[in-house]
Amino acid sequence: MPEGVDATEYHERTKHSPESVGGGRMEWENQPTPYKTYVDVPRVALARSIRPPQLPTLSALHWRVSDADEGTSPAVDRETLTQLCYYAAGVTRELPIPSRSPLRSDTARYRAASCTGKLYHIDLYPVVGEGVDGIDPGVYHFDPTTLSLDVLREGDFRGVLAAASGGEAHVVAAPVTFVATSTWWRNAWKYGERTYRHAFWDSGTVLANLTAVARGLELPTEVVTAFADEEVAALLGLDTAEEAPLELVPVGTGAPAPDAPRVPTVDPETEPLSEHIVDHPLIHEAYVGSSLPDGDAVRDWRERAPREPLTRDVGDGERVPLEPVGPERASKVPLHETITRRGSCREFVRDDLNFRKVSTVLERAVSGVPLDARNAEGALQYTDCYLLVNGVEGVESGAYHYHPEAGELERLRAGACRKEAGHLALDQRLGADAAVCAYFLADLDAVTERLGDRGYRVAQLEAALTAGNLYLATYAHRELGGTGLTFYDDSVTEFLSPRARGQTPMFLYALGRPA
Repeated sequence: MPEGVDATEYHERTKHSPESVGGGRMEWENQPTPYKTYVDVPRVALARSIRPPQLPTLSALHWRVSDADEGTSPAVDRETLTQLCYYAAGVTRELPIPSRSPLRSDTARYRAASCTGKLYHIDLYPVVGEGVDGIDPGVYHFDPTTLSLDVLREGDFRGVLAAASGGEAHVVAAPVTFVATSTWWRNAWKYGERTYRHAFWDSGTVLANLTAVARGLELPTEVVTAFADEEVAALLGLDTAEEAPLELVPVGTGAPAPDAPRVPTVDPETEPLSEHIVDHPLIHEAYVGSSLPDGDAVRDWRERAPREPLTRDVGDGERVPLEPVGPERASKVPLHETITRRGSCREFVRDDLNFRKVSTVLERAVSGVPLDARNAEGALQYTDCYLLVNGVEGVESGAYHYHPEAGELERLRAGACRKEAGHLALDQRLGADAAVCAYFLADLDAVTERLGDRGYRVAQLEAALTAGNLYLATYAHRELGGTGLTFYDDSVTEFLSPRARGQTPMFLYALGRPA
């Protein structure tokens, strides 16, 4: 196994600046397929019809700490598993496109969750135990192209995940636990070494959908970031230099996992991703540097989770109280409709947005995410949310620090900043035209001092899960649109300083009115 690289060094080496961007040529003929296809493994069909979860989107986003700790939940069956898989990572739309790669079809299949470059390098592996009606116990891979499960192992292997997670209570009790993975090359073909960042960005949006659907089905869930990496990879038959587990997501409760069985080696054949693979060793080195070796190390790591948020204190800037609407007046668009109509907006019109709608989006989306590394009170534990406002009725343009517990925006800088918003967003017009650009920044020194290099995963994931919720809250309003964007790292910090001094951006989400 290669030596790991520490998270701060990785982050520094993958920062964007005006000098570092551009100049590369896309090798279109070598573009990897966005799907993992197993050769000659059994398959299990999921439900023929997908019953859409009817809970309003904005209700599904109201997460509470107690949601993951309820003692009972509805049974998980094949229909439930179909809903969870489809609305998290399924193909929701198909459009014909010209193909520039011999290994890609001439049909663009759009997934339920946003992904950088539409490269879809995140896969879901349900590990199913006893008591899931219609699905035998086993280790499976979800194939979104056929809405079926590839059978990798037969039998109840949940005990392996329970041991690998250090006996994490939700993993122990869940009838099914999803493992989210990234196949590095499927993203690195375009984004190179920044793929390790994108792994958490893109798994975050997938898992935002997954956890929202679970809440819509009244199933307790949590996103587990601490586990013994190689033990989980071995269960799935993965080489972490090529594809690696990122998170565990237990769904449901009341089905204790058996003791961990012996795990024979499996190495199922898969179809090639592209004609050749270009290695980017820094990705795997960053993964290795943040890995945990066993369940004991996992328990020790989890005990280090901070009791107080590692975020910035409230300052003395002018306050703007948000005005979110209550449940009776909030959008009633059901979750399934939001997910299937969601896109990544490619053009905004410069039209002011209604303040109450923007308030509602922020209040519902930035309310906390179900992470195992949460010991502190508060919506955001590891990242601060900063807003560049350029088009909201009744709100002066400028830069703001959003304080979700108080429901207030604190003004850091007044005045129109469209030019700056466009520049910071990698000189993309979408940043300049957006009504609001929401940046999530973390103090990586504080995070890694407390949680080591694995804390980098947590900070990236908290930002991405929250941004995934912003996608859902945005598209619950038919006249709003949003997208994730990339940024010039140090320029963002400089623009938001002195409040953001010592912090670095994890994610950027732009909100506006679609053209």
